[in-house]
Amino acid sequence: MMARYLPFLLIVALVNSCIELEISAPSFLDIAKQLQVPDSMVGLTITYNLFGFCLAALIYGPLSESYGRRKIMLIGNLILVIGAIGCVFASSIEELLIARFIQGVGAATSAVVVSAIIADSYNIDKATQLYGVMNAIFTTIMALAPIIGGFINKEIGWRGNYAFVAVICLTSLILLCFFLPETLKKQTPLAIKSIFVDYKTLLTNPIFLSASAVPSLCYGVYMAFIAISPFLYMQTFKLGMLSYTLHQGVVIAVFAIVSLGSGQIIKKLGTINAIYLGLVLYIIGSIVALFANSPYVTTFSLSICGIGSAIFYPIIFVRSIEIFPELKGTASSAIMSMRYVLCSALTWIASYSYDGTPATFAHVIIVTTLFIVLFTAYLKNSVFFHLVKP
Repeated sequence: MMARYLPFLLIVALVNSCIELEISAPSFLDIAKQLQVPDSMVGLTITYNLFGFCLAALIYGPLSESYGRRKIMLIGNLILVIGAIGCVFASSIEELLIARFIQGVGAATSAVVVSAIIADSYNIDKATQLYGVMNAIFTTIMALAPIIGGFINKEIGWRGNYAFVAVICLTSLILLCFFLPETLKKQTPLAIKSIFVDYKTLLTNPIFLSASAVPSLCYGVYMAFIAISPFLYMQTFKLGMLSYTLHQGVVIAVFAIVSLGSGQIIKKLGTINAIYLGLVLYIIGSIVALFANSPYVTTFSLSICGIGSAIFYPIIFVRSIEIFPELKGTASSAIMSMRYVLCSALTWIASYSYDGTPATFAHVIIVTTLFIVLFTAYLKNSVFFHLVKP
């Protein structure tokens, strides 16, 4: 009976980890003003959140193998609720940063364990179909989140956004408590030494590291954009809250629409040509960012980058897990953790280097794009591209 509710439960659990970042961004100016801190300190709320995420992502996969998916999901989502409530009642930037870190630790649970639950419960065809539905829902929610956040911030204030997230997290935890079944058929004893050996295998392999870095850097650029976009659009470009959220929504919506059609693009062009096309578009978008002197050019440049990454991102990401077929679970944890280490670094760099002009963020994009190109070029000359040939 509970299996009927499983797809819904997994979607709700994952919504927590994708909405908590976008919905808070419209409140950054008010947070800085009320807590009397520099803009760059507020941007660190994302950095701390991502840092907590990347640390926790390393352990949830192995723990779920030993103690079961259900137990780890419940513990992790309880941590998420505690962090979310802490954000609502934070009276200083220090308390807010700590709460955001705790929230990130909890949010990592669903991001890591949900994939394992899907693998436990569904065959490849059903799992692929479910991921398609999830992606459509998530991208829609991500596009709407900043608009919802802007409205809540206007009517209630910045604590209202965090309270909204806390209610969603608490609702998710209650539903998981009542309806989430245990999907792991056989638990394995926790072997710390074996975990370290597996991680050493992954993290000392340059092909795995390069393949993991490319999609992670793309995501990191977007998170850096989220960290400074409220100040760029509302202070530098003098836009109102609604106009800013619409610009941010456009960037997300473009990525969402192309992502939904990326399968057809890849099928028509072939995987290798799709990688090249996506990379070229990403480079063009980053170059346009250097000349951005208005909100429209900035949004256009990020949208072009989004189109490019939506095309080549899934190709490289999916196959990065296949480099070591016997270590898929650990590889997934390693990739997610590395992703959020890079995201934390890029949001920190963007927040501290931001001087109120579009140029500083453009430099972050162009340097990151250079690394993306270098890593992709390395993969081109390695055995990795044999994995992506039709």
